[in-house]
Amino acid sequence: MKLLFDQNLSHHLVSRLADVCPGSAHVRQLGLERADDETVWAYAAANGFTIVSKDSDFHQRSLLFGAPPKLIWLYVGNSPTKAIERLVRDRQQEIRTFIEHPESAFLVLS
Repeated sequence: MKLLFDQNLSHHLVSRLADVCPGSAHVRQLGLERADDETVWAYAAANGFTIVSKDSDFHQRSLLFGAPPKLIWLYVGNSPTKAIERLVRDRQQEIRTFIEHPESAFLVLS
């Protein structure tokens, strides 16, 4: 699972989830922490990432444009990094199935 974590999530998720999400990155690591949503979207699409974000703007973009890239929208409010890590770990099979499904564009996790 090659995930791209948005700026509204901790960059520590990349290392914390490396065993289940190899090849993942955070926008900060890629120099995209100040990039607009369109730029992050284009980067993810061009590089085979699934975006993970709490930003409702990405959800709207996904509804308008579909995939690629795919989007995992975390509808979790102000949750600590440990809770986000646990959510991804607990739902990793669901996430994997979503990413592999050719017609799926977004997944909401709460």
